[in-house]
Parts: sequence; C-alpha cells; structure tokens
Amino acid sequence: MPQNITITKEDIFQQVKLSCRIPDIVEEIVNRKVIIAAAEEAGITVETEELQKAADLLRLTNKLTSADDTWKWLEKHGLSIDDFEEIVYHSIIFGKLSQHLFSDKIEPYFFENQLDYSSVVMYEVVLDDEDLALELFYAIKEGEMSFYDVAHKYIQDVELRRKGGYLGVLRRKDLKPEISAAVFAATPPQFLKPIVTFKGVHLIFVEEIIKAQLENKLHQKIASDLFVEWLKKQVEEVKLISNL
Repeated sequence: MPQNITITKEDIFQQVKLSCRIPDIVEEIVNRKVIIAAAEEAGITVETEELQKAADLLRLTNKLTSADDTWKWLEKHGLSIDDFEEIVYHSIIFGKLSQHLFSDKIEPYFFENQLDYSSVVMYEVVLDDEDLALELFYAIKEGEMSFYDVAHKYIQDVELRRKGGYLGVLRRKDLKPEISAAVFAATPPQFLKPIVTFKGVHLIFVEEIIKAQLENKLHQKIASDLFVEWLKKQVEEVKLISNL
C-alpha cells in the first residue's frame, strides 16, 4: 500500500465523471451563468457593505467563529479567498435578482393561489373493505365507537396506530385530489364519509383547517418557487456548448 497519495485536478474530474455527477454540475453551472447574465442585464450591482454582511452570515452559518476556522474551512473545500468572495457575491446577486423580478408579484400570486397554501390537521384510517368502512363510519357517528378505537384496532403501522391515525399538518399538494377536495370542503371538526381511492377506503377525521397567511417564511417560499420556475424557463432557451 502506498504511503503517499497525490491527488490532481485530473483525478478529481475523473471522480466526478465516475460518480455520474457531470449532468448535475453542468446544470448548476448553466443556472449560475443564466442568473449572472440576467443580473447584469438588469443593472444589478453589489455594494461593499452588502458583501461584508453576506460574508459574516456565511461564516456564521458554517460556524466559522475565527480567522483560523475560516482558513481551515477554505482549505478543506479547496477554496481561495477569491473563491469565498465569489460565493458571497453570487448569493447576493441571486437574492437581488429574485427581488428585482418578483417583489411585486408575490402578494398577487399568494391571493390567486391561497387555497394551495392552506393546511389541514387530520387523522386517517385506510381499510380494504368498503362495507366495513361504512359500518365503522356509522358506528363512530352514532357514538358506539370513537375514531381512536377504530385507529387502534385497524391501523397496521405501529407508530401510526400509537398516534391514533394522526398525520400531522398537511398541505393540499400532500393529498390526492379526491382526498383534498373532501378534506378542504369540511367544516372542522368533522368526520368524513368513507372515500375510495386506489390505496383503499379512507376514514378521515378533519380536526382543523389552517388558512394560509403571507408571513415571512411563506413569502420567501413563494419567491423561491417563482424564481425556480423562471430559471427553468430561461435554461430551456439556452443553447449549451460543451468543451468537455
């Protein structure tokens, strides 16, 4: 076994190829170039103060509390100070371009798609037998059994059974269309009639519908979604010339 191993740039590139990462990396490069070109076209610039704040945030995120920590982190990732500054610069450019493109579109988009951002707190039991599901539905409605009793008896998954069929807080997109239509039309707390899907017969208790509000986290998510969709369309129009 060799005592010393030398790793070259060619070795790294070969490993990237062998790990089948080239398509992902090419996509990242194209995305970056498209964003930079769009920012330049829009006249977006970065001030020194913005660079400093973003650099401080990057160090904080990576727990680089001292100059020594920063140097070790750079060395570990094969980065120079110029590379570090480029990372910071691009992070600012990406954010400012997103703001430039979508700052006045987020609120209208939210109100147009508000139902898609609503959430539901629900419990579920899935059965194979529709007749049994109806029997249990009426038994619960008439107070002969509780939903918890049904969940405890008929749910096979141990953890889900222990939670009484509780699925947590779900968004509309997390549910199949036939389920979400009934769930979001409910008036909580409400026990729904059995719903048949390819998975089986669903007994669902809707505890709460949470109406979406355009708070900061959702604002950022919508901005990100709009930016990703915009970037996808821009990339589709790019003619890629590879020198690999």
